[in-house]
Amino acid sequence: MNAVIKPIALINESATNILIKEMGVIDTIRFINQFTTGHGNYTEERRKMVDTMTLDEIIAGIDAMNKA
Repeated sequence: MNAVIKPIALINESATNILIKEMGVIDTIRFINQFTTGHGNYTEERRKMVDTMTLDEIIAGIDAMNKA
């Protein structure tokens, strides 16, 4: 059995086209954005913020964001 190795760009294009066909452009973009690399150090930034907060403050913040 001979496997054909395709360039990653071709694989990405094919996958994107399949997703667009099945889910639409907007949902495809939302899906792909889950896997894009951000910047900074999330863990360090979160610790700096959360270490100074009480559990009640964290929960209140989450509730406020959900209501917005």
